[in-house]
Amino acid sequence: MATWRTFRSSASGVTCASARSTKAPPTCRRSSSSELCSRSKRKFFGTAEGASPGSRQIYCRMHDELHSAAKAPGSVAGRRAVLDAAHDRSVRMIQDGAPLHAILGHLATTAEALSGGTTVASILVLDGEGLLRNGASPNLPADYLDQIDRLKPDPKVGTCAAAAATGEIVLTPSFYADQRWAELRQLPLALGFLGAWSMPIKGADGRVLGTFGTYFREHREPTAEEREAVAVLAAAAAEAIEARAVATAD
Repeated sequence: MATWRTFRSSASGVTCASARSTKAPPTCRRSSSSELCSRSKRKFFGTAEGASPGSRQIYCRMHDELHSAAKAPGSVAGRRAVLDAAHDRSVRMIQDGAPLHAILGHLATTAEALSGGTTVASILVLDGEGLLRNGASPNLPADYLDQIDRLKPDPKVGTCAAAAATGEIVLTPSFYADQRWAELRQLPLALGFLGAWSMPIKGADGRVLGTFGTYFREHREPTAEEREAVAVLAAAAAEAIEARAVATAD
C-alpha cells in the first residue's frame, strides 16, 4: 500500500475542479443485500452511460470510509488513511478494468468529501489533439461542462487551461479579479463559484496529462491540507490515465 509521503513527493501539480452550486454531497444507503448510491442526479454512478451496480457499490464503500474518517475532521492520521484508501481503491479499479471515468470520479469525490462538501472537484484530461476534455466532474452540470469542453491549454485563459499550459499550480482566489477569466467568468459565477485552483496531473516522465481542479464558493486559496490531498489524488489519477493509455495501445 502506498504511503502518504510517497505520493506527496511524486505528485507535482494541481487541477481544476467544478461543481453544482446548491447541491449537497451525495449520500448512500443500503438496499437489501447490495449497496446503492441514492443520489439520482449523479450521472457518473447512475443508470446512464458507463453505470453498473459494481461502480455504485465501489462509490458507496468509499463514501462510508470517508464519513468514518470525518468523525475526526482535524485528524492528520485520518486524512492520510482516507487518501491511502482512495489510492488503493483506484489501483484495484485499474486492475479490474474499470472505466477511466469511474476511477477519476472516485478520486474527485474523495477530494470533495475531504473538504466536507465545501468544494467541487473537476478532473480534465488532455485528448489526442491536446485539448482538455472532461475526465470526471461528478457535481458539475452538463451544460457547464459542454461550455468548457475542448479548451486549449493557454497560460492566459482560465485556471485549468493555464495549469495545463504551464505545468504549474494556478490559483484564482477571485474570478472577478483574475483577467484570465475575463471572457469566461460568467460561467462559474452563475453556479455560485467565486474562486478556484488547479494542479496539473503529470505522468511519470513529467508530461502534463490533464488537470485536477477545485472550485470554491468563497474568495480564497487552497489550504495546505487541500494542496497535499490533491497532490496525492493527482498522482493516483496519473496512474489511471497512463494505465489506460497502455491498455488502449495494446
